[in-house]
Amino acid sequence: MELYLKITYLNDFVFCPLSIYYHQLYGALDERLYYGSSQLDGKAAHEAIDAHRYSNHKSILQGIDVYSDEYNLCGKIDIFDTEKGLLTERKKHIETIYDGYIFQLYAQCVGLREMGYDVRQIRFYSSDDNKVYPQKLPEENPELFRKFKETNGRMQFFEPAAYIPSSAAKCRRCIYNDFCDRPLAPKAYRGGS
Repeated sequence: MELYLKITYLNDFVFCPLSIYYHQLYGALDERLYYGSSQLDGKAAHEAIDAHRYSNHKSILQGIDVYSDEYNLCGKIDIFDTEKGLLTERKKHIETIYDGYIFQLYAQCVGLREMGYDVRQIRFYSSDDNKVYPQKLPEENPELFRKFKETNGRMQFFEPAAYIPSSAAKCRRCIYNDFCDRPLAPKAYRGGS
């Protein structure tokens, strides 16, 4: 039996490989226990797509499942315009386009292509400021596509017990810092009254 990893894990893995482990461990809990306001805002921004309310145009696919046998990944796309061959990943707010974001977009692109769709353009859309950020297709950016493949390979065979964090700054921003058994930053106190 093939086990697919979620496309969203690529961004998490780039940030901190342990975050995937903690997400699985705490994922069944109420997200308000560990999500920060930016994660909750991002989830709310996807509600129209998840409910298929973004568009009723026949050429717009929204929130469909995609799979890549080649890269052992699965997930959902946000929006794909079949007429334009345009794949759009929506984000609540974009300040910086991180490699992990692009890796997610690449995974969605290759998944759609494996499923027979003609993806000719890829982009990000920032809903807070209504900005569009076109990106190069994987074949147009061989260096970043190589990094995508290497990162996915490491993620597919990741051993949590062997991982040692290396960035205190990332630990400070991690939503799982309070739950992590090896943070490099002090844990925040979340106590009540």
